[in-house]
Amino acid sequence: MSQADPFYITTAIDYANGAPHIGHVYEKILADAIARYQRLAGREVFFLTGTDEHGEKIAKAAAKAGQTPQVFVDDLSLRAFKGLWDRLDIGYDDFVRTTEGRHKRFVQDILQRVYDAGDIYFDEYEGLYSVGAERYVTEKELVEGSDGVRRYPGDKDPPELRREANYFFRMEKYQAWLLEHIRQNPDFIQPAGYRNEVLEMLKEPIGPLSISRPKSRVPWGIELPWDADHVTYVWFDALLNYVSAPVSKGERPDVIGTAWHVIGKDILKPHAVFWPTMLKAAGLPAYRRLVVHSHILAEDGRKMGKSLGNAIDPEALVDQYPTDAIRYTLLREATLSADSPYGEGILVSRLNSDLANDLGNLLSRTISMIQKYRGGAIPAAQELTDREREIEAAALALPGQILTLVDELKINMAIEAAMNFVRDLNRYIAESAPWNLAKSEDTARRLDTVLYTAAEGLRVASVALEAVIPAKARDLRAQLGLGGQSYTLAAAWGLTPAGTRVQGGAILFPKPEPKAQEPTAATEAPAPAPKATKPPKETPMTQTEPAPAAPAATPTVPEQPLISIDDFARIDLRVAEVLAAEAVPKADKLLKLTVRLGEEERTVVSGIRTWFEPESLVGRKVILVANLKPAKLRGIESQGMILAAEDDQGNLDLVGLRLDLPSGTKVR
Repeated sequence: MSQADPFYITTAIDYANGAPHIGHVYEKILADAIARYQRLAGREVFFLTGTDEHGEKIAKAAAKAGQTPQVFVDDLSLRAFKGLWDRLDIGYDDFVRTTEGRHKRFVQDILQRVYDAGDIYFDEYEGLYSVGAERYVTEKELVEGSDGVRRYPGDKDPPELRREANYFFRMEKYQAWLLEHIRQNPDFIQPAGYRNEVLEMLKEPIGPLSISRPKSRVPWGIELPWDADHVTYVWFDALLNYVSAPVSKGERPDVIGTAWHVIGKDILKPHAVFWPTMLKAAGLPAYRRLVVHSHILAEDGRKMGKSLGNAIDPEALVDQYPTDAIRYTLLREATLSADSPYGEGILVSRLNSDLANDLGNLLSRTISMIQKYRGGAIPAAQELTDREREIEAAALALPGQILTLVDELKINMAIEAAMNFVRDLNRYIAESAPWNLAKSEDTARRLDTVLYTAAEGLRVASVALEAVIPAKARDLRAQLGLGGQSYTLAAAWGLTPAGTRVQGGAILFPKPEPKAQEPTAATEAPAPAPKATKPPKETPMTQTEPAPAAPAATPTVPEQPLISIDDFARIDLRVAEVLAAEAVPKADKLLKLTVRLGEEERTVVSGIRTWFEPESLVGRKVILVANLKPAKLRGIESQGMILAAEDDQGNLDLVGLRLDLPSGTKVR
């Protein structure tokens, strides 16, 4: 790493006693996105992940599988974990395994240093031992299950009462220091709720930490350098990977002082209490920041589990959906401070709405228009209006906005900022109507400006989203003719050279084949929103908003079942006049319209915000399905549906009238 402005980030190393789950996937994607944002900001980054391969649980799992522990962890580490991270485009710089010689040597060096300082002693201990957590637990940490049995959270079995002689680390010696360090450094543990949780832990005595197991009982571990009859307790082994790996690459041990650790909330105590006191005893600085994330829930808000039949198989997910769609949807839906629902329904909704419609459709229509109207060459912008200046100002402000949100760990809000820029580009295209500008030589210069603004805006968006969808961001630029170009996340506009020939290519995000009929903008009936046990506070989820279907490459009239005149007569189509229009708060695509049907007024919620500013609709006559069953959208009862149509470039318009007919007139 460069010493000028180093950024060191780690994930927790995964315990190699079973296949990875969706929580592992989220953590790696989260850390990878943060690392990529920092690289885009121009920083030298070192990103570490890996596997934890010692301990009692692994020895038992290997025996059950009829394998030696080493063979067992070799398969899981390289195939199940590292193989999956590679498929998900996790850009780690090092993958550490605790069975590697470089790690073992460092662990023994640190153990000897702390032992020589008098902070490790031998004693006999009796207490409740959690095999799941691989540590002694207190009675206060146990919770009562539905069967009346008290267990450590996450364990299948109750703790065992054990009495054995072990080596202990004088952890309580550093309790006062740790308490003061957390108080003096508010960002040390984030989000703040977890910081407060650790402060509560430190109000009680933390006692010594058992750091060894008799080799006669647990032979699978790193031997203590001064006593070959004992192996290192798993946490005093595993946590040291955060220093052993960079040191093996030539870094100084104090590089740990720059580290951000990204972990799940279930291992908060070892990372927030054990680890900093271990570093202090070893004469090393505390890490820079502990980033704690919550759990991923099933779509219905329940906890995931194989026994419940609602667990997500990450390998199957990657087999079925684009890698960048998985990355985007997990990061967009999850918040750090609250458990977040996720599943295929949410993934497909986000994929169709944000990635296929908003981003992918913008790219395809822009390239199509440049090819159609300018022979495939991006034209130079001519005279600018206030609207182009507004887009340029937004583009220049976007990098700073995103990096601030990333530093505040509001990754989903950083993504939303980038997507809001994309949505504004879509509105700009709809407002500017380049297909109309192309009809006259008098508006040729205006058309040039619109096409350049769209292309350059897409380039800006690709950089803003590159940490989240790295492969597709590069693909987007390649389709614009900017393949091979890399950019930093810095304020810039006008970096797309005029005359660049667009290349085009495959649809950026193809929509998956629906497993069942899905709602579209025409139906304006969203899928039911998943219920989270703790809804995110930072930014709303919008996966339930209606979105227009992406246009087919060649417009066709799909075959539909024939209906009778009686069937058609059941649909009550009426002329309606828009009296008022306003954006629905916290909804990207919805407008709330007040319409008049003769003497009656109604409220209609319509997914047309991408194409129409609210004020432009007031006074307009539209066609309304007047006898549609009311439905609630974002808590607003919608009493009808407005008819709309879409061309082959994704431009949507409302079905209207040539004559100024009175509102309430029946359409037949």
